[in-house]
Amino acid sequence: METIDCAIIGAGVVGLACARALAAAGREVVVIEREATFGTGVSSRNSEVIHAGLYYAPGSLKARLCVEGREMLYAFCHERAIPYARCGKLVVAARAEQAAALRQIRRRAEANGVGDLRELDRAAVAAFEPALDVHAALLSPSTGIVDSHALMFALLGDAERDGAMFAFGSPVLDGYSDSIGMVLQVGGERESDLRARWVINASGLDAVALGHRLSGPTAEDLPRAWFARGVYFALSGKAPFSRLIYPIPEPGGLGVHLTLDLGGQAKFGPDVEWIDTPAYDVDPARAQRFYAAIRRWWPALEDGRLVPGYAGVRPKIAGPGMPDADFRIDGPSRHGVRGLIHLFGIESPGLTAAMAIGRHVAREITGR
Repeated sequence: METIDCAIIGAGVVGLACARALAAAGREVVVIEREATFGTGVSSRNSEVIHAGLYYAPGSLKARLCVEGREMLYAFCHERAIPYARCGKLVVAARAEQAAALRQIRRRAEANGVGDLRELDRAAVAAFEPALDVHAALLSPSTGIVDSHALMFALLGDAERDGAMFAFGSPVLDGYSDSIGMVLQVGGERESDLRARWVINASGLDAVALGHRLSGPTAEDLPRAWFARGVYFALSGKAPFSRLIYPIPEPGGLGVHLTLDLGGQAKFGPDVEWIDTPAYDVDPARAQRFYAAIRRWWPALEDGRLVPGYAGVRPKIAGPGMPDADFRIDGPSRHGVRGLIHLFGIESPGLTAAMAIGRHVAREITGR
């Protein structure tokens, strides 16, 4: 049986960032991906937002890796000419009674090292975005957008340049630990076994299920997987906004917000719908909820302008009514399995944090 140094399961943006970091550190890397190409799961169905780090509990992995990853991501995009824009966003309080929530967001952001927020009153908001009708807002200049596919392509290219190999169309069926590391049973056109001294479970929506197959007796320490579908509706015609617009966060997500792509096309979403298994259908009837939510801060939105877009599913490890969970990067010191690192609950801000997550994993493996 062949033995390699590092096997990464999953070729989404986080798996690719791990591959890049480990290959750059001189490690032998094979990325094993079930689908025929990279970035077809969670990474292909998000808002493509570079988050500043406003919302996450101070000291959490989400807070630290988001802020670190944001700066790494901007620098990488600039260096490689990956399309991006530091467009900024407004977090809006539609009513006066929401102003306290804005102040709480600012305090949390400052505790996370985000010191560039500006408080705007109604008049100042109107000067920035005349179409908005809100009581107040926070301006986050460090928020941006990125071409996520171009980003992933660049991460893959760096990893391959430094020797990483990719096995597409290769689902991991099972695995167990031995005296050297982990043995993976890999499917595809021809099933085979592969031993790796280190295995990184970066399989997104499948991470918890795969964790049960890999962890053996320690599986009782694994989190439960929860799935929250969020749908997006595109705006027909030109949007009257030049920045991203976010409401006060809601349970399970950041509320129905407006994001822009690099061509200026606006979309709204995602909402939150708890589901038992991942599914990506978009019910056009959900548009009525979107109209109601959006008109709290953009009352001039006309009927008929929302067009069904797409859906994404968040790989959550906390369910309805539970406090938001932090990222979990579970190595041997937590679960006791030699050579195994699980990445659980890598939802938003996973895209922003991806390069910092990759560096974190590489340091765990290399000790540097």
